[in-house]
Amino acid sequence: MSTTTIRLPEELKARVAAAAARAGTSAHGFILEAIAEKTAQAERQNAFDAEADQRYATLIQRGETISWSEMRRYLEARVRGETAARPAVRKPTP
Repeated sequence: MSTTTIRLPEELKARVAAAAARAGTSAHGFILEAIAEKTAQAERQNAFDAEADQRYATLIQRGETISWSEMRRYLEARVRGETAARPAVRKPTP
C-alpha cells in the first residue's frame, strides 16, 4: 500500500468527518470507500462508452437499423404482454 496526500478544505474535512461518524467508520475509511466507489463508477462508464462505440461502429458498418417508431410499437406490445412480430431490419432511407 502506498501513501497519497490530499489536501481538503476545512469545510469538506468537517463534512467528511461528520459523514464518517454517521456511517460508523473513520474519515480515512470513508475517503477510501468514496474513492473506490468513484473509481468503479468511472470504470463502468468507460465500459459502457466502449460498448456503445462498438455497437455504433457495427451499425455503421452494416448500414442496417430499425426505426424507432417500429421498435417502440414492438416494445410497447411486449410490455402489455402481447405477442408481437419483431420489426424488420433495413437500410435507413435518407
